[in-house]
Amino acid sequence: MTAVNASSAGGAAVPHLSLDPFSIEYFDDLHPSQERLREAGPLVYLDKWKVYGVARYAEVHAVLNDPATFCSSRGVGLSDFSKEKPWRPPSIILEADPPEHTRTRAVLSQVLSPTALKQVRDRFAAAAAAKVDELLERRSFDAIADLAEAYPLAIFPDALGLKQDGREHLLPYAGVVFNAFGPPNQLRQDAIERSAPHQAYVAEQCQRENLAPGGFGACIHARVDAGDITAAEAPLLVRSLLSAGLDTTVNGIGAAVYCLARYPDQLARLRQDPSLARNAFEEAVRFESPVQTFFRTTTRDVEIGGHRIGEGEKVLMFLGAANRDPRRWENPDLYDVTRRTSGHVGYGSGIHMCVGQLVARLEGETMLAALARKVGAIEITGSVKRRYNNTLRGLESLPVTMTPV
Repeated sequence: MTAVNASSAGGAAVPHLSLDPFSIEYFDDLHPSQERLREAGPLVYLDKWKVYGVARYAEVHAVLNDPATFCSSRGVGLSDFSKEKPWRPPSIILEADPPEHTRTRAVLSQVLSPTALKQVRDRFAAAAAAKVDELLERRSFDAIADLAEAYPLAIFPDALGLKQDGREHLLPYAGVVFNAFGPPNQLRQDAIERSAPHQAYVAEQCQRENLAPGGFGACIHARVDAGDITAAEAPLLVRSLLSAGLDTTVNGIGAAVYCLARYPDQLARLRQDPSLARNAFEEAVRFESPVQTFFRTTTRDVEIGGHRIGEGEKVLMFLGAANRDPRRWENPDLYDVTRRTSGHVGYGSGIHMCVGQLVARLEGETMLAALARKVGAIEITGSVKRRYNNTLRGLESLPVTMTPV
């Protein structure tokens, strides 16, 4: 079925758009295109990739919260697993539906429970404070490599129980995973072609014998002994945590520093009240939306925004566009650390909400609390470079000078 044949109550066809949401031109200046997507209607059809799209908050939220109609098991990228072979074994969390998803998700939820994270909170906070002290001594540095990447890489692999060797594969691996959700463009092809050593490293590290006792990884494998998951499923769950627990955090912290540098009044407000650290991080995730898009596949005929579409159609959700929808947010294009951010879809929504979100939120909050206490000003001192990825939005380089309080 094509969009031309999609029926609608009023007889109007689904608006067709020629823009490519996976092109470099789009990534370089996406907000005007996202406004165009939202204003075209509640449902659009993207001719370039022959998929439907939803960019308004109401429709994105509705799709995310109806997994029975909009399934994940056929792939959360453009590729339809019922028609083509996945590039790697599918995730038993992200690319699964109930009841299978319910069982495996419960295991991760217990391993990453608020109680479990409370036990690492002090360690994370101490590492954040030490990192900020170290950077303030240098004054000028790259806020991506030296802060947004360096801080999570210093604590998360240890919390997971990974060995020291080979950790340089972690960020490239996550980059491959998120690029692979996109269409067969150059970004996806290049990422998959380069992925073999990263995939091999991750597959090996996810095995029980390679994970340190007491870490999140070992806790997942322990659920095999309890009968909650099989021995074959445990490494796949550790893999899910590896790809979901790092890039979301790196891009979230990078987004927060980028926001605070561009909005000095908001840094001043955060300094006056460091208890706003968690909210300042959430607002950065809403404002910059490190995870921009995900797909779902329809399991039946369904109506979206007055248009009826058939079974087996890919629907592209624009999370970043929904997070700036003026129908949902007041002054959506302003970064405001006091904004009520609950309901943003930066980590998704519903049963497939990002499994690494609690880790990302804890790391984001502890880092922003350290910045609030110690940093007087953040100034961008060089050209800002974007990192291109089919799914993620983040920076490659953010040269800054930080002045202590």
